[in-house]
Amino acid sequence: MDRVPLYDTDMGEMRVAALMSGSGTNLRRILEHERSTRRCAYRVVVIFTDRKGSAAAAIGADFDLPVICRDIDAFYAARHRSRRDLTIRPEFDEATVRALSPYRVVAAAYAGYMSIVTPVLTDAYLGVNVHPSDLGIESGGKRRFVGDHAVRDAIAAGQKTIAASTHLVENEVDGGRLLLVSRPVKVKLPKGADLTDREVLRRAEEENQERLKREGDWVIFPRTLSLLAEGRFSVGEKGRLYFDGEPIEKGLRMGVDID
Repeated sequence: MDRVPLYDTDMGEMRVAALMSGSGTNLRRILEHERSTRRCAYRVVVIFTDRKGSAAAAIGADFDLPVICRDIDAFYAARHRSRRDLTIRPEFDEATVRALSPYRVVAAAYAGYMSIVTPVLTDAYLGVNVHPSDLGIESGGKRRFVGDHAVRDAIAAGQKTIAASTHLVENEVDGGRLLLVSRPVKVKLPKGADLTDREVLRRAEEENQERLKREGDWVIFPRTLSLLAEGRFSVGEKGRLYFDGEPIEKGLRMGVDID
């Protein structure tokens, strides 16, 4: 099987939908990078949010972008179902794809999108997510630090550094193929911190995750989109990823494989 690019540059600039649920800080960095980069290879053309209380409208106004809001809580309430009922989630995602269709989107940046997605959405677009851990770290053949509290779990496990990762959005939460891993960020703790104390651990998680956002997420997310849009990632047999023609097993590492 020949390698094929994840994004075909013959299509021109990569048209991106940004999906978000909350404050959208990752999205702001993606847009700032796009607007400050001469001839940026990607372009965010629409913002989609599943929460009416998100910052999507404000970001759309700041960057002159259209915003689509489909509140997922209202979707479930109208059907008298619990949010835990994933059997009707494909219906929500189908409507999302229809809503985005006029924008000719080919890629989706999951910029703090908190809803579990179904193959309806993951199959429609080349999806990219950022996660606050080094997803190359494994235990028993599985990724070790996944889920909403990856930073907390890494600190509790005694990790001296943390990192952020970008990965393809596929049909397993935090399980997509790895693209880019940030430079390691040193874990900072108060002297004598007792990590068995839940409040101490909570504060450590909060403070270190905020640093990781600045030094990790906000650096590698825009960079990943640029590299994808430039056609530098490709896929070969059995879904194996390549970068500039060389295989990458556990993603590229900033400062080691690429700057």
